Amino acid sequence: CSAIDACESSNGGCSAKAECRRTTPGNRACVCSAGYTGDGIVCIEINPCLVNNGGCDRNAECTQTGPNQAVCNCLKGYSGDGKRCTYISLCSQNNGGCSEFAICNDTELTERTCTCKPNYIGDGFKCRGNIFQELLRNSNTSRFYQHLEALSIRDIAGPGPFTLFVPHTDVLKSDPRVKDWTAKGVMAQVLRYHVVGCANLLYKDLTAITNVTSLHGDLIHISYSQNSVVLNNKAEIILSDAVGTNGVIHVINQILVP
Repeated sequence: CSAIDACESSNGGCSAKAECRRTTPGNRACVCSAGYTGDGIVCIEINPCLVNNGGCDRNAECTQTGPNQAVCNCLKGYSGDGKRCTYISLCSQNNGGCSEFAICNDTELTERTCTCKPNYIGDGFKCRGNIFQELLRNSNTSRFYQHLEALSIRDIAGPGPFTLFVPHTDVLKSDPRVKDWTAKGVMAQVLRYHVVGCANLLYKDLTAITNVTSLHGDLIHISYSQNSVVLNNKAEIILSDAVGTNGVIHVINQILVP
């Protein structure tokens, strides 16, 4: 007589995911393979994510990749290896995309607010100070600022409001009259002729009026035609409505002469 091998046929009736082990003649035991659980007759794949999030961080997603195998990936707004995930502050890098003159506040995952600092105005992404400061920050108007500083003209650093008609930097650099006016000591008068006090005149406001009085005391004639605002029938506004805390700046393509 020979012993009957209970595992010889059809894996001994065990699951295809189980090992059939001979015990005593004619008997066997079914043991689920690694990564599976059950009684051996029925073996089910183990999903490690179902227990304690698969060992992943609570701010991570556990994804099953095979029998008793999984990977951990940090959720959006967090960084790490999945086993350990750290909150990413949007404000910690590049001020969260806010203006350098704004305060960035993390509000919730992937969200933040940008608020202009005191003495600045704007939407938080773009914040402006007073127009005296803004002249320097913009290459189109920085030359005008330099002339004001050279002559210690600080009128527009006050509370205002002011409206500035600023000749483009290239114009101030190339117009030969600037040197003559500086040499003759009249440059301050020319500069003040480009400033209007006690008024915050946006482009749309300028289309509806015919003249304004400058800080120099002389009138500036304003005309509007063919969708353009022209000053003294010569200087055209080419950039407009740079609003600061104490006024507005318009860039013109010629120097106004009182």
